[in-house]
Amino acid sequence: MQLDDSDGALGSWARFCALSGELVGGAGDLSVGPRLAPVVADLCARGLATLVRDYFLHNLEEAFRNNAVKMFWQKFHPYSSSSAVERIKFCVQESWPEDVLSAALEDICLEKSYQEKCVLVLAHALQSYEEKAQNRKLKAVECSSSLMPRYQLMVSSVLLTTLPLSFPEILNVYFKKKLEELNTMVDASDENDQLASHALFGRSNVSAWDSKMDIDSQETVISESCTLVKNIGKVVRDFRCLGFTSMTEDSYSSAIIWLLKSKVYELAGDDYRIPVLGSVKKWIQVVPLQFLHALLTYLGDSVDYDSGLSGLKSPLASRPSSFPGIGVPSEALLRWHMRLEYFAYETLQDLRIGKLFEIIVDYPESSPAIEDLKQCLEYTGQHSKLVDSFISSLRYRLLTAGASTNDILHQYVSTIKALRSIDPTGVFLEAVGEPIRDYLRGRKDTIKCIVTMLTDGSGGNTSGGNAGDNLLEELNRDAENQENADYDDHTNIDEKQAWLNSESWEPDPVEADPLKGSRSRRKIDILGLMVSIIGSKDQLVNEYRVMLAEKLLSKSDFDIDSDIRTLELLKDSFR
Repeated sequence: MQLDDSDGALGSWARFCALSGELVGGAGDLSVGPRLAPVVADLCARGLATLVRDYFLHNLEEAFRNNAVKMFWQKFHPYSSSSAVERIKFCVQESWPEDVLSAALEDICLEKSYQEKCVLVLAHALQSYEEKAQNRKLKAVECSSSLMPRYQLMVSSVLLTTLPLSFPEILNVYFKKKLEELNTMVDASDENDQLASHALFGRSNVSAWDSKMDIDSQETVISESCTLVKNIGKVVRDFRCLGFTSMTEDSYSSAIIWLLKSKVYELAGDDYRIPVLGSVKKWIQVVPLQFLHALLTYLGDSVDYDSGLSGLKSPLASRPSSFPGIGVPSEALLRWHMRLEYFAYETLQDLRIGKLFEIIVDYPESSPAIEDLKQCLEYTGQHSKLVDSFISSLRYRLLTAGASTNDILHQYVSTIKALRSIDPTGVFLEAVGEPIRDYLRGRKDTIKCIVTMLTDGSGGNTSGGNAGDNLLEELNRDAENQENADYDDHTNIDEKQAWLNSESWEPDPVEADPLKGSRSRRKIDILGLMVSIIGSKDQLVNEYRVMLAEKLLSKSDFDIDSDIRTLELLKDSFR
């Protein structure tokens, strides 16, 4: 009897192996299914369900590895086996790697689709037996539900273990070229109408800008951009099905970041008289966010806040409720928006910090660049990077034997004014100004140059200046403005206003010197900082007496009005 059972099991196993081979290698023929079901049921009844499942998956793996995977990677072999110079030639080809990727994905997805049908055939046979066993209250191992997940895991494992090292690079090139193409469309349409960029993804009213752009060309641009996004979405979806979800997301994420960085560099340039940050933020909403919204919608990843299983409101709901051309954004899109904005702030900040020496030389004409830098630092909080970088630039480019004392002093004054705009507390000015003050104390002509700056009509600047408008007058105007501001802040404040002021109070930065009171840092006295270089105002007054005596003795007329005005200003300053 046992011999008959063994023969029956061997016979069923042999028939299963033959039918499995016929199904897996059937090239689209699924007619084996009806013949496979009773054989599978017999083997399951003998307790061989897990063996049936594992053997079938092994057959699929061998077929997938030897046929689809091998052919898939061979399509990228010319690039993988080429040198660095030859790879550049590949990248400049207009249709590469789009054509190769499309053809390779089409073939392997076709093979995978057929194998999934084979898996469903076996899953149906296993499920039929499990249902019958359950009705008869027989014990059966449930294998049907785990069959498809195991197959998907097998597919991704085979592909990832045979992945060429150059393939992530190919994906990066693909997404970079596609996003560049999309950005070119936006730039071209933006030249005709600023609203056109929102229409690129088919979400704005075409008739609103008929007067500025031809209808046919509008529809062409919109159609091309929609087709482009759909093609990218299809590639992303196919790679997801193959188990490349993380790699694909990393690739198009790095491409977006790369394009954003290029845009920041393009807009920033070396012109510090134009604000850049606003243009960068608008571009983020027009190109990357529009693209991501269209891509996530195509992939079905656009999830609203109310769709959460927990029923809790996302903290991201406090972000902007809508974007131009998008409407109410999903949580995924809001995360992207915060990520891209932070990267833009950080990139522009690093650019401006790297050129801060030149920006301060051009101050106040470069005030827009200073304002951009201030906003970036408020967002990133990387003030220490500014201090370290600028001190390094000062020591390398300014605090050298070849720089005149006048130039160093004027750069110091410009630094005070610029950093006062960035940090009104003066905390970072203390750190940046200390090396300059230490260096100037070692120069013999520092006192004389400071007195010349305070009394000379051109401020002692070799590049010239407005006659009769010396540095002392400018500093007194600054002092008056600060005093008026302090007066406005501390007088005639009712209880309600005092409460509002207390709510808006912010502590000093952690870099602040605890030995120096907060109040003393609130008011930055440029004249006091200049005098602190010398050590005491007595030395400056003595030098001024000598210089005034020489000027009076050298005068051939009695025109001393300007000298009297300077003397009175000095009295007011040191009173």
